[in-house]
Amino acid sequence: MTHASEAGKAERTADGTADRGADGVDRIIEQWAHERPDLDTGAMAVFGRIFRLARLAGDRVEKAYAAYGIGRPEFDVLATLRRAGEPYQLSPGALAASMMLSTGGTTARLDRLEKAGMVERSPSPSDRRGVLVRLTSHGFDVIDQAVSAGLAEQERLLAHLPAERRRQLDDLLREALHQPADPVRGDLRWLD
Repeated sequence: MTHASEAGKAERTADGTADRGADGVDRIIEQWAHERPDLDTGAMAVFGRIFRLARLAGDRVEKAYAAYGIGRPEFDVLATLRRAGEPYQLSPGALAASMMLSTGGTTARLDRLEKAGMVERSPSPSDRRGVLVRLTSHGFDVIDQAVSAGLAEQERLLAHLPAERRRQLDDLLREALHQPADPVRGDLRWLD
């Protein structure tokens, strides 16, 4: 194993990647190797790092959203409406389906956002019983600022990776998620 140079840059391993030394996941894997040498803990190492990175990113992004008076649940609603394009409106059912929530869970989020002046509900012109949820100009401004702030945090977490390594990581994660429906593993298509 190589050590960081005096200039503070990590040296490179034979494959050109930065040698950052052992991390917490490595220590856990080593402990399992000692206690249960019969186990192949490769998947544990991969998912341990994925979970840790997701938690770190989630915490940082959540703090970024808080500066705009929203949390992740409210962000999801506002982002779904923003991505829908003009006129930035959907039915509560379409919102719930997009976010994989119950209509009750969606209603609670909409109530909070409506009270904050970020969305408004109006009768559907095509269905007398229906309602449409629309971003207000305030909600539009909040989501545009919050998405930029959240992306900036995600960028900071990946800034040390060269562009090619980021593309490789993205490709590998996409490949890992692209699994056909399987009764044992479950159907991952809901993540789309």
